[in-house]
Amino acid sequence: MTENKKYKFGMIGLGTMGCNLLLNIADHGFSAAGYDKGEDKVSKLNQFGHAEVKGFGDINAFIQSLESPRALMLLVPAGKIVDSVIAELIPLLDKGDMIIDGGNSHFTDTERRAIALKEKEIHFFGMGISGGEEGARKGPSMMPGGDKAAYQQVKPIFESIAAKVGGEPCVTYIGPGASGHFVKMVHNGIEYALMQLISETYEILKKGFQLKNEAIHDVFEKWNKGRLQSFLLEITTDIFAFKNAEGTHLLLDDIKDEAKSKGTGKWTSQVGMDINLPIPIIDTAVSMRDLSKYKSLRTAAARIYSATPTEALTSQPDEYLVRLEEAFYFSMVITYAQGMHLLSTASETYHYGLNLGQIAKIWRGGCIIRSKFLEDIYAAFHAHDHLEHLLLDPSIQSSLKNSLTGIRTVVSDAAKSGLAIPAYASSLSYFDTFRSEKMPSNLIQAQRDFFGAHTYERIGLEGVFHTEWNKA
Repeated sequence: MTENKKYKFGMIGLGTMGCNLLLNIADHGFSAAGYDKGEDKVSKLNQFGHAEVKGFGDINAFIQSLESPRALMLLVPAGKIVDSVIAELIPLLDKGDMIIDGGNSHFTDTERRAIALKEKEIHFFGMGISGGEEGARKGPSMMPGGDKAAYQQVKPIFESIAAKVGGEPCVTYIGPGASGHFVKMVHNGIEYALMQLISETYEILKKGFQLKNEAIHDVFEKWNKGRLQSFLLEITTDIFAFKNAEGTHLLLDDIKDEAKSKGTGKWTSQVGMDINLPIPIIDTAVSMRDLSKYKSLRTAAARIYSATPTEALTSQPDEYLVRLEEAFYFSMVITYAQGMHLLSTASETYHYGLNLGQIAKIWRGGCIIRSKFLEDIYAAFHAHDHLEHLLLDPSIQSSLKNSLTGIRTVVSDAAKSGLAIPAYASSLSYFDTFRSEKMPSNLIQAQRDFFGAHTYERIGLEGVFHTEWNKA
């Protein structure tokens, strides 16, 4: 392109995601410019030789290269760096220009930034993006929320580059405020839980069934061809076929069992507690990643208490796999149900006006948690606009009931064998509590009143009560 040619869209941050997303935009006919302080990243972008893309190392030249009103996206690490970049941009932008935060920012930060930029008459919205490196290049799932007028200006670009399912783009306007980043945060919480479930399945197959890696590969491959089909099972199948550099064994067997995280799962758990909405399977997944980091402590405990299962889970793994598939399906449903319930409650709390059916719809393609089951979720919320909880949907009720034998068998047998499957156990406990018309919480209220005079309510009587329990 000529030096004085103006570019339609700008990207700040030319890491893997930013670079691939920029190339995706250009592939769909929208000229795009990129900026990064790293000379190597700018050079790498320009080396692609794409006619509609140019990288800049000078921020002033980059800003001047964009069409007015300018539309530019930030794909930089969440936190203080986002604030720093915005502060650097403000003197260079004009009223009516637009900033899009495409990173994994905490939704409260997005709210704060939106208010500050509105005062300066600069449009701003936060957009969750899921799909990783491949998704950014070939079609991600995107969750924009905030300034609706600003989104409408770039809507044609995002609908063009998004993943497509049935010809429909996996992007939609989520809602006001920081709703886009909030929905992406919950997406990541669900992702944590699904990954934990798959790792626990690996634990069952490896230690409980004592299967070889090749056999474990075959199980995941078979499951991914049925109702459990998902991106995460797909990549798990590939991982169980990937050998080390010498080709002697699986690379997986060389990887330390210490899981890292970037905080979005923790944020999901925290906000669930903030609004008093239980998401125990996500909480469990976050906790298990944290526990995995205490390797030396776990090693010491293993020597004391023996990490070997006390008895084999089954002597007939082929027959038992039917039950395990049921258990995984059951826990997967509970995971999505808890995530959607969190979105529903948060929508009321923060006045987001979320359309759960549309969210499920755009998660069907491009994103990390895409799965066949999302079609069922979309159908449930599409059919019932005010469905209070996914487990109340008639079609999902039926399939969940049919999976009860599997989850109860696997959880009870694993406990007897000494196998740790906390996410599976959490999903069953949540379900059994969820279906309890009368919980033992009345005892908790009595205890609270006994030691702290916190009062309680009574069945069939109005008002609050307190009892002098120690006078009994």
